[in-house]
Amino acid sequence: MQNIYVGTRKGLFTLRRGARGWEIDEPEFYGQTVTSVLPDQRDGALYAALNHGHFGVKFHRKDTPQSQWQELAPPAYPAAEPVEPEVAAPSVIQVLALEQADPSKPGTLWIGTIPGGLFRSDNHGESWQLMESLWNLPERAKWFGGGYDKPGIHSVCVHPHDAKRIALGVSCAGVWQTEDAGKTWAQTAHGMRAAFMPPELANDPHVQDPHLIVQCRSQPNIFWAQHHNGIFRSTDGGRNWTEITNVQPSAFGFAVATHPTNGDVAWFVPAVKDECRVPVNGAVVVTRTRDGGKTFQTLTKGLPQQHAYDLVYRHGLAIDNTGDVLAMGSTTGSLWISENQGDDWQCVSEHLPPVYCLRFG
Repeated sequence: MQNIYVGTRKGLFTLRRGARGWEIDEPEFYGQTVTSVLPDQRDGALYAALNHGHFGVKFHRKDTPQSQWQELAPPAYPAAEPVEPEVAAPSVIQVLALEQADPSKPGTLWIGTIPGGLFRSDNHGESWQLMESLWNLPERAKWFGGGYDKPGIHSVCVHPHDAKRIALGVSCAGVWQTEDAGKTWAQTAHGMRAAFMPPELANDPHVQDPHLIVQCRSQPNIFWAQHHNGIFRSTDGGRNWTEITNVQPSAFGFAVATHPTNGDVAWFVPAVKDECRVPVNGAVVVTRTRDGGKTFQTLTKGLPQQHAYDLVYRHGLAIDNTGDVLAMGSTTGSLWISENQGDDWQCVSEHLPPVYCLRFG
């Protein structure tokens, strides 16, 4: 039975399915902030990125479930030459995205960071290379922070059949794609709308703030985005986007998951709006579409429906490879699991630290 890995503000927790249901192991990295976790489906390794605050970003790998964690060097920006005394060289503030390549690249990993850097490792995280082709784009001058002071790459979607094709979600810089493993990049946030900009700039793809983008594994031309200003969908490989409107109780949120074999099916966790990041009417709900966004169901069974203030971060909602089991963790330390595509939810814990990320593995 698969595990669920839960990265929180105070450790990495593992959920296992036992005789009495879902059980939580004692945390690893006790008391430390785990911002990203990756169970590598190619070789069984487990990776974790930590943020030690004043002591910086740390990166770890465990080769097997029984082995010990190894601390590896985290990605780092090359020192600028020369560095002006009054200008600090860039440094990795936080790891937002941690992804594997496809099986044809068994040692390749991708990391997206604040301040908007993309790194690649071809040796299981032993060393990292900054994608300077992206970092040095002239258009980067338009990038800006969304929630953080610096821009952040939070979504890395590797095409399931072609490791050279990668789509990135950037706050705030829209969607960037490469078809040649990072040699060249193209802006593909066309159709997205940024209501926080002046009207004449609202449709500029370079200023869009997708909170998360996900790609359907079996139908890789289908993407979903939970954007700062709503829900968007693409059916042409993320090149053009259509806004999904009339979503109740709200189209604002951070998390999105799509079914691994049916790109018409997706889940979202709504909140009121940017200035009021709590569930609408104090009720935690999940919205689901099964027809590509034409209609939505509001799923509530097993979720708190009054006096709830849970917010689900962008990586706080995950789906397993079957498309049936969902896991969701909140900023108030609640953790829910659904084993029937969200129709019913079971609360596994109400007392975890704030949840940053969830992964099945």
